[in-house]
Amino acid sequence: MKSRILMLAGLCAVLFQTGCNSHSEEHHEAETTFQVTSPLQMDTLITKEYVSQVHSIQHIELRALERGYLQKIYVDEGQFVKKGTLLFKIMPNIYQAELESAEAEADFARIEYENTKSLADRNIVAPNELAMAKAKVNKANAELSLAKAHLQFTEIRAPFDGIIDRFLVREGSLLEEGELLTNFSDNSKMWIYYNVPEAEYLDYKAQVKSNDKVQVVFEMANHKQFEFPGVVETIEADFNNETGNIAFRATFPNPNGLLRHGETGNIQMSIPLTNTLLIPQKSTFEVLDKKYVFVIDEDNVVHSREITIAAELPHIYAVVKGLEPTDKILLEGLRLVKENEEIKYDFLKPSDVISNLDLYAE
Repeated sequence: MKSRILMLAGLCAVLFQTGCNSHSEEHHEAETTFQVTSPLQMDTLITKEYVSQVHSIQHIELRALERGYLQKIYVDEGQFVKKGTLLFKIMPNIYQAELESAEAEADFARIEYENTKSLADRNIVAPNELAMAKAKVNKANAELSLAKAHLQFTEIRAPFDGIIDRFLVREGSLLEEGELLTNFSDNSKMWIYYNVPEAEYLDYKAQVKSNDKVQVVFEMANHKQFEFPGVVETIEADFNNETGNIAFRATFPNPNGLLRHGETGNIQMSIPLTNTLLIPQKSTFEVLDKKYVFVIDEDNVVHSREITIAAELPHIYAVVKGLEPTDKILLEGLRLVKENEEIKYDFLKPSDVISNLDLYAE
């Protein structure tokens, strides 16, 4: 009997202790105070990155204009040359002989014309004969000009200041008319092309006036920034129906010749956002690739709400849909609350929250 009394007393003590602990936990949960803030509405700049391709402002093919053996190469691959520099010479023997023959024909026609004119002045020959002699002179001069042009085609000169690419032929090669010799690039300025999605193109046009020159930055393949900024100068006429993108072109100065045709990298373009809503990234959660926040209503009850992100900044999201400036959102403790749960909170000023995100970042 005494043993039963002791067991009953022990059981009561355990139940009492359990009840106390449960009451203590409920009281602790009831006292949990969450931090809440609102979106910060302000003008800001966001930086977008786009994969890009570098092109020389002039990049052309140098081809043989006449058939013949490549007699001489006067430059080296990768060499910078000035406009008019002799680059290649195709064996000119045949064209030199044609020029000499044309010169002789022109001299003969000129002498014949002078003799005929002397006779015509003395009324010995008819005026028609003088006209025929004049026509022969004109024809001979035209053939001489053609022979000179053919001979000039055997010398290939630089059409502008630029850099020689790899040689596709060697001295002694038999060239056909139109055969590719090398490529030639003017790298004093570079055109960098990058593709912009349709939605971002529309945002860009809405924010940027037609006369504005938007500066962009080029990040090279080694992840270093090119020292000179570029300017967006043109946008192509049509969208690519397959990708939904449109090509932008930015022009960069290249005084040191660091950029070369065919390089790749990333264009960084800053886009202004007016009256955009900024919220901390840590106040959001993701469900099936969609972003959500917890919004607290007038009765201090928590509700999840889907939002649309316009851009991502360090520790911050720019929101374009789903929130109003007056909404209150849960800043921390997202895993500690449930849908439709009433909570107690302290409100933090949005400007203070945004300015101290590095401090508060989890």
